[in-house]
Amino acid sequence: MTLTPTDVAHLRRCVELAREAVDAGDEAFGSLLVNADGDIVFEDRNRVSGGDSTRHPELTLVEWAVANMTPEQRVASVTYTSGEHCAMCAAAHAWVGLGRIVYAGSTAQLTGWRAEWNLPASPVAPLSIREVAPGVAVTGPISEFAADLRALHARAAGVTL
Repeated sequence: MTLTPTDVAHLRRCVELAREAVDAGDEAFGSLLVNADGDIVFEDRNRVSGGDSTRHPELTLVEWAVANMTPEQRVASVTYTSGEHCAMCAAAHAWVGLGRIVYAGSTAQLTGWRAEWNLPASPVAPLSIREVAPGVAVTGPISEFAADLRALHARAAGVTL
């Protein structure tokens, strides 16, 4: 699928949110939810630094959507995110019937960077969204964001590039 200028702008905002997360001492992830009219209805960033490793922005979007959108509105929505959903977030996304996902950086990219930096692997299997939620339409990764995301993840992990 070809990205529109609006898609790219939304992904840029996700990267900004990821930067805000890193600046606040969290991991480098940011996400937003867009309704069928193209309006951003919710956005968030990673908030795991407080000790709850499930405080991913993608999961927060799911919770917000369930509380504030009808099933019809959810399926017509688009989730934009700086990084591909983990298995937990992908499953939650599919279970509540959210629409398409557009992500800037992939799980495979992040896993490769972490291995390159000799960091511990994730405690959760690095599955793609397509493996966890095969019925969800997915676009990503988007190569133009790779360098920025790599730098953000390195900074969050305390790695000097």
